[in-house]
Amino acid sequence: MSWQKYVDDSLIGTNHIIRGAIHSTDNFAVWGTSAGFNCTPQEVENLMKAFKGDPSALQAGGVKLSGAKFTYLRSDPDSLFAKKGGEEGACIVRTTKTIIIGIYNAQTPAGTANKVVGALGDYLKGQGY
Repeated sequence: MSWQKYVDDSLIGTNHIIRGAIHSTDNFAVWGTSAGFNCTPQEVENLMKAFKGDPSALQAGGVKLSGAKFTYLRSDPDSLFAKKGGEEGACIVRTTKTIIIGIYNAQTPAGTANKVVGALGDYLKGQGY
């Protein structure tokens, strides 16, 4: 399956994620993304720093995704969570080779969005990614 198909089917196709992307952990390049959702390499690099234990930039300046600013909530070595007012949230999962970003709206409970993005992350980890 192509990376774009993972975004289209496993994220957007669930009807729980409204925008999403998969990026490389090596050079932060985009491997697949939904229309109009264009995270910059710097935005993805800042996510990677948080995954490696230094979320200070995100705590101070927020999580920026495709130019939109989200409030950093929390992170651990494999996942990061952010919120944009009461209207949108972000669930971001890191695997060995990918960073998976899922944006959800107020109609989707955060736990549901987290399960969708987490399930794709678990699948990719099982495939060696």
